[in-house]
Amino acid sequence: MSAAYYIQLLLEVMLPMALLVAAGGWWRRTLGASGVPMVRGYITTITLNLFAPALLFAAAASAQITTDLLSVPLLLAVGMLISATVLYFLLFHTRLGHNLSAPARAGLLLCGVFGNVLFMGYPLLHFLFGNEGARYAAFADMGAATPLLWSAGVWIAVHLGGQVERPGNALKSWLMLPPVWAFLLGLLVGQSGLELKPLISAARLIGQPTVPVMLLMLGLSIPWSRLRPTSAVLGVVAYKLILMPMLVGGVAVLWLGKLGEAQIAAIIEAGVPTMLMALSVADRYKLDVEIVALAVAWSTVLFLFTLPIGLMILL
Repeated sequence: MSAAYYIQLLLEVMLPMALLVAAGGWWRRTLGASGVPMVRGYITTITLNLFAPALLFAAAASAQITTDLLSVPLLLAVGMLISATVLYFLLFHTRLGHNLSAPARAGLLLCGVFGNVLFMGYPLLHFLFGNEGARYAAFADMGAATPLLWSAGVWIAVHLGGQVERPGNALKSWLMLPPVWAFLLGLLVGQSGLELKPLISAARLIGQPTVPVMLLMLGLSIPWSRLRPTSAVLGVVAYKLILMPMLVGGVAVLWLGKLGEAQIAAIIEAGVPTMLMALSVADRYKLDVEIVALAVAWSTVLFLFTLPIGLMILL
């Protein structure tokens, strides 16, 4: 990757992302403790019910289903499941997590496995690979991150966190998400052979605010005044940003013998920061929300340093 290309990436992708997160942090200060949950609720509602469904519908409806495209969620899912096993051992059976409560260890386990593959991955992969890169991010989210969060992730929260007696039906919660149905509808439209380009273009336009709004909410959700990390937080963040993409890259080479564009996209997605939804899951299943917020914050900040190094190696 040339210096000019990196500067372009910095100015067109990383700088706007950083400014949106920073704007959310400034907004958090002006809102006060009582105003943050209300604004987060408004943003979540409109994003989950309008912006994100439109974005995912457009990506799915315009996709050509190929083995390369499907390899992205498959590689990411394999990496996530292996990482869950490794981090379980590290957090529950080594000194890394020996001073932490069960809700804290379960929360950090979620943080080390589930990345912000849509809201961070979408603009990054779109810059690197164009419209196909945006599809990689959509399929990584709907084909790996989101279903695994509401299955394996909820299992981790309930059985390893141990704070909820009646967790409810996680599968039903996942199937009730509008983005899931929008993505599935997009797949049906895309494979139907119908000429619906105006509809897809309209959906893409409606979905454009998804990433900026969610990055703004990321800044709004980070506890900026309490950012002192623990060794466990930094250890999990290091695994998420460095070791997990290396793991996915190793799986890709062993499986395919080479790294193409799709496999590089999967590696990049494996190294994105912790997903914001981890905070919602931690709150819902009574995990340690503060330590999860710390992991989200530090993974987001340190991603600005690990990303260029990773891209220099991959590209």
